[in-house]
Amino acid sequence: MQEKRLSADRLGAFSDAVIAVIITVMVLELKPPEGSRFADLLPLWPTAISYAASYLFIAVIWVNHHHLLHLVRQPTPRLIWLNFVHLFAVSLLPFATAWVARSHMAAAPVVVYAVIFLLIDLAYLAFERAVLAQADQSLISERVRTWTQRRTLLAVLVFAAGAAIAPFMPLLGFATVCCALLLYLRPEAISGLAKQIKS
Repeated sequence: MQEKRLSADRLGAFSDAVIAVIITVMVLELKPPEGSRFADLLPLWPTAISYAASYLFIAVIWVNHHHLLHLVRQPTPRLIWLNFVHLFAVSLLPFATAWVARSHMAAAPVVVYAVIFLLIDLAYLAFERAVLAQADQSLISERVRTWTQRRTLLAVLVFAAGAAIAPFMPLLGFATVCCALLLYLRPEAISGLAKQIKS
């Protein structure tokens, strides 16, 4: 059991490292204004909003990913590759965030931003299903399984809606994408199982 736990912990540690690098890349994109007045910060509002949204999304992704890994009994090759696919999608965020900021929320960058989050969520859905499929039936109820997957599917629809709206109303499309964040703010439904699994 200890060897299995270490294998899952190693998968989590690798994911943590990749996410830390992604955040670092986003931080390096933050450039100070050329002027020395507070007013010089105002043109940077798209940078501030897009960075804050992306950072918060990555934080939410990490928290939910962390809690989900507590249900992993033994990482299978399929599970490992699904994790790589999910991390690949997340790694595209710095690019989309920088483009949204530099374009001042133009339509095409916001569409790409929404599509990347759609890809992230689809990858997370596949990873989530793989984890739940191998989770101990006695530790997670069918109700929780259904709820977690419905939540992810709903987020997929919200991201798709954001991508569809963005070509016509970029700011509304961006706001729609941000609304999906609310669905992932409370991962307690599965996190409460962690202590049972470790004991």
